[in-house]
Amino acid sequence: MPKINKISSFDVGSIGDGEFQSSTNNDAHVIDPVRAVSAYASHKNPARISPLVASVFPAGVTAAELRLPGDPALLFPAETLNLTSAVPRRIQEFSAGRLCARRALTQLGFADHPLLMGGDRRPQWPSSVVGSITHTAGICAVAVAARSQFQAIGLDMEIVGHVSPEMWSHVCTSEETAWLKMLPEPEQTRYATLIFSAKEAFYKCQYELTQQWLEFDDIILELPAPSLKGGDFLLLPRRRIDFLKHKAVPWRGQFRFHENFVVTGIALTAC
Repeated sequence: MPKINKISSFDVGSIGDGEFQSSTNNDAHVIDPVRAVSAYASHKNPARISPLVASVFPAGVTAAELRLPGDPALLFPAETLNLTSAVPRRIQEFSAGRLCARRALTQLGFADHPLLMGGDRRPQWPSSVVGSITHTAGICAVAVAARSQFQAIGLDMEIVGHVSPEMWSHVCTSEETAWLKMLPEPEQTRYATLIFSAKEAFYKCQYELTQQWLEFDDIILELPAPSLKGGDFLLLPRRRIDFLKHKAVPWRGQFRFHENFVVTGIALTAC
């Protein structure tokens, strides 16, 4: 049976898929703060502003992306404190997320702002900022926005094909599964990944406001105009959830297929 991680544990800003993975073997990696200081002081941040990622959000959201791996030597010393016993792969993912965040935050006027981890392992954004981090095989991205414009945002990226037919029963509702089975096989692969990614983006967005853990089948996705390039998606609850207090249904987000991955985003504007 394929391993399915619990929804909302993905990319909430901690190491890897939301889990801190420590190591006591030779895989463990210790960051040298002195090396980190000299590297970050040179401002050599390889992350770049991403119009593609920003395109799945309304105007006012800034995004950055970085192809993995991320270089831990470019982290701020305070950021390295979360990595004292993490394995190399997690360090690279965490580093990429922080570098993307640094690039995006600079666009909002927060240059050289260390992005620390809270007690719940979520990133501690500046008080006037909302943000979301995602990483998948080979790439990481971050979206940020002013809290005066948005209450919360959720971003996700997935490699197309990540959700195999064996996983549909865990990720999809019965209605979504029935719809997928009606499609040609290549489209099944793309849209199954979209369903997974759209739900991930939503769960990140709603968790910022509710701190409520949800399951994949708590919401259902609808596509007003199915497209293999991009467009809007709608999400509807299948039971009463706390996010209904903040936003009436349907909840609308956007997606883009690009290269071999899909990007999804959802945002809740400020009142």
